Amino acid sequence: MKQVKSGVMLFIILFALWLILAGTDGDELIFGSITAVVLALLFAPKVSTLGCIQLKPKSLLYSILYLFIFLRELVKSTIDVTRRVLSPKLPINPGIVKVKTKLTCSLGRIVLANSITLTPGTMTVETRGEYFYIHWIDIQTDDIQATTEAIVSTFEKYLEVIFE
Repeated sequence: MKQVKSGVMLFIILFALWLILAGTDGDELIFGSITAVVLALLFAPKVSTLGCIQLKPKSLLYSILYLFIFLRELVKSTIDVTRRVLSPKLPINPGIVKVKTKLTCSLGRIVLANSITLTPGTMTVETRGEYFYIHWIDIQTDDIQATTEAIVSTFEKYLEVIFE
């Protein structure tokens, strides 16, 4: 039953992605649905064994929201780093900070670490258990709770729903 549910959710995700990328033309709908069915049949057994991915409508919604949140954070941090480059008088205080994650799923931690690294001004240097070591362009505090709130919490609240 879990494999069928995974297959159906995978089909919905793939077909929705196809609609976003290719449009809703008649031929595109037919080809996209066939492609999504074939891929769902091929990969549903593998997806259902990953365990920590939540294949529920709520997680699908949070995945879409996460893309927008990530893009927002990407734009904000790009503007911040650009301002620092163009105006050398702006303060920078680079260094490595320790943050804590609540995510228990290794795939969720990988997505979090990559999201942090992809936003300019931060880079995940190392992960050890529940702690990440992040190079931050402007350290504002050494307090783990405060740095976690500043760097991790925006992403983490969505990833907790997507990943178990």
